[in-house]
Amino acid sequence: DLDEWPLGGESLWVRLARPYAGSTYGFHWPLVQGTEVAVAFEQGNPDRPYIAHALHDSRHEDHVTRYNYKRNVLRTPANNKLRMDDERGKEHIKLSTEYGGKSQLNLGHLVDGLRPHPNKRGEGFELRTDDWGAIRAGKGLLLSTQGQPKASGKQLNMDEIKHQLANALSLAESLSDLLQTAQIDPLDSDTQQRFLQRNVEQLREPVIVAGASGGIALSTPQHIQHSASKNLMMTAGGNTEISSLKRMVLAAKKSMVVFVHELGMKLVAAAGKIQVQAQTEGIEVTAMKDVTITSTDDEILISAKKKITLQCGGSYLTLDPCKIEHGSPGDFNVKSANFDYAEPAKLDVTYPNFTACATMVAEASDQGDATMPLS
Repeated sequence: DLDEWPLGGESLWVRLARPYAGSTYGFHWPLVQGTEVAVAFEQGNPDRPYIAHALHDSRHEDHVTRYNYKRNVLRTPANNKLRMDDERGKEHIKLSTEYGGKSQLNLGHLVDGLRPHPNKRGEGFELRTDDWGAIRAGKGLLLSTQGQPKASGKQLNMDEIKHQLANALSLAESLSDLLQTAQIDPLDSDTQQRFLQRNVEQLREPVIVAGASGGIALSTPQHIQHSASKNLMMTAGGNTEISSLKRMVLAAKKSMVVFVHELGMKLVAAAGKIQVQAQTEGIEVTAMKDVTITSTDDEILISAKKKITLQCGGSYLTLDPCKIEHGSPGDFNVKSANFDYAEPAKLDVTYPNFTACATMVAEASDQGDATMPLS
């Protein structure tokens, strides 16, 4: 036949033999133009040819050479690849595609692409991509460094994590008891306990459980946001330290409690003022022993719009806009180098205006907002 035919039309289609085939399933590796093949004939019938197998040749060299002959490789023309290397002490598997730069799953002895002698990159497993990545598990996800040698344990075994969380719950409950002893509302440890029992235990709910026996580090040059529609619980068996280079704000819509059981509390401003305000109610300062107020370089000003009372035992001193009154069941002694009476005098004091906060709260309530600006 000397006629010219389009590619693929020179003869009838020839079937391709495969190691596995069936109705709508099987093993499919298409051949591309120029591939050398060996043709056989079904039962020796020259009218029933089929492609028995494909071969490498001088124009289509084998991708396995004397340098990597211990590798078992499936590679497509587009370099989609499944590679299994059997070299002892360097066993590894690589599944990769070139789309979007490169996406790979590497298992075992991890190597780079240098030929003929690749360099070791690490060991274990690596799932990486130059594009986006996502991990999804509809029923729950466990991230753990708890070892299971030779895959000997259950898939969702998290005994170490549960032990750590149980200790955290126990610590929270003990601190909650101390709050109650100090007549302060306790911690919501019941919610924490229900969460651990109902959600975390064997991943009964679609939660993420993460644990690492050596610690967890999170770092970014940008922002980190923690958000919970319900409770946010943090517990530390040692120190809890929060540092900020610029501004730190703790804001609560309903109430805030700061409680120390043993070694006291310090509130220090190396520069600038310390302001303590109760914008709609009073302030109570109570101590079992001494209360000391000191100004090392300037004055102490205590003012009240209506009345000031100093009281010790049955003795007292009251100051109001109209008079000053001393009272005592015992002696009244005045020791002074000079005692002078003068004309009446008055010192006016400007008091802070707290109406802005109340106005913003009212406006937010009217509009149904859950938050309001702090400044």
